[in-house]
Amino acid sequence: MSPTIPNKLPQRGVTIFSVMTALANEVEAVNVSQGFPDYPADPLLPELLYGASKSGHNQYAPMPGLLALRQAVADKYQRVHGCVVDPEHEITITPGATAALFTAIASVVSAGDEVIIMDPSYDSYAPSIIANGGIVRTSNLRTNTYTPDWDHVRSLITRKTRLIIINSPHNPCSSVLELDDLDTLAEICNKHDLLVLSDEVYELITFDEHKHISASTHPGLCNRTFVVTSFGKTFHITGWKIGVCVAPSDLTRVFRQVHQYLSFCVNTPAQVALAEYMKDTSRYLGLQSFFTKKRDLLRSLLVGSAWSLRACSGSYFQLLGYEGISDEQDVDFAKRITREFGVATIPLSPFYNGEQRGHERLVRVCFAKEDSTIRLAAERLVCVR
Repeated sequence: MSPTIPNKLPQRGVTIFSVMTALANEVEAVNVSQGFPDYPADPLLPELLYGASKSGHNQYAPMPGLLALRQAVADKYQRVHGCVVDPEHEITITPGATAALFTAIASVVSAGDEVIIMDPSYDSYAPSIIANGGIVRTSNLRTNTYTPDWDHVRSLITRKTRLIIINSPHNPCSSVLELDDLDTLAEICNKHDLLVLSDEVYELITFDEHKHISASTHPGLCNRTFVVTSFGKTFHITGWKIGVCVAPSDLTRVFRQVHQYLSFCVNTPAQVALAEYMKDTSRYLGLQSFFTKKRDLLRSLLVGSAWSLRACSGSYFQLLGYEGISDEQDVDFAKRITREFGVATIPLSPFYNGEQRGHERLVRVCFAKEDSTIRLAAERLVCVR
C-alpha cells in the first residue's frame, strides 16, 4: 500500500507564470508575461564567471557568502541608500531572492504565528508562510494607487501577529512606497513589536520623481527588518539565482541559522564574478535610465488603443486595463489573447490570496525585453478585441 503523503500546500498548483509561459511556447506567442529579460547580460559577466571557475573558485564558499561580494553590497548600500551596513554581520548571500524570502520567514515564523501580506502580492509569500505553519492575513492595496490601507492593516493585528511583508517597488502593480508609508509602518511595528520583511528586488528601478526608500534606512524600521534584493534583477541574470538578505545582526544570526541548513552556501564562481563586476558602480547606477526608455516605449505604442494604462512608478512591469475590451475574467482573457493574438501576459487575480478583485480587468506586461519584442507585443496588443 502506498504511504499517505501530507500536502502542506493543497490549494497551490502550478504557478500562473509557468502556465502562461508554457502556453506562450505552445502557440509561439510573444512572451511578455514572465519577468525575465530576453536580451543578453553584459558579455563581461559570463567571462568573469568562466575566469573564476577556471582559476579554481569551484569549492564551497563561506556560508554567509564571499566577503568580497558582501563588501560590494555594503558599498552599494552606502552609495545608493546612504546607509552603513556591516558586511560581516548584516549581509548574507542567498540562492536567489525567493530563497531569501523563504529563509527570513522560516527563521521567525512558527506554527500559529500570523503574517500580514498586502494583495496583490508576489506569489511566494503566502506559500512560504503556510509551509512554515504560519497563518496568512491579507490586506488589499487601495484600488488604482496600489498603496497600503494602513487602517485595515491595523485592524488585522492580533496578539499572534509576528511579521508584516512589504514590497516596493511593487510586483505586479509598479507602485512605490513613500516616506509617509514607512513612517506609518514603523509606528505600527514599534507599537506591537512586529518584524518586517521588505522585498526590494526592484530597488534600482524607479521612474519620474519617485525614489525608492529602503526600509534599511528608516530609523524606526532598520532594527526590525529583513531586506531582500537580487542580483538577477539588477544585472539581467535571473538564471544565476543569487540574492541578498540585509538585516541587523540579531536578525541575521537567526536568518543564517536556517540558511545554513537550506543551502549552506551559494555558487562560488558566480560570487567571485559579481564581486569583481560591481567594482564599477555605473553597472548598476544606470538601470533607471535603461528601463525608463523601455517603459516609455511600451506606453507610447499603446496610447490611443482600447487598453488603459495604469501608473508605473517602479519595477519593470506595466499593468494594462482591458475594461474597454472585454468582461471576461482575467485568467480566461489572458489565455484567450495568447491563443488568438499571439501575446502572453499575466492576469492579476492569481496575485490575490484573500478577496480577489473580481471587478478589476487587468493584466501585467513585462517590459524587460528587447525593443523589438516590446514593439511586436504592442502591435499585437493594439489588435486585441
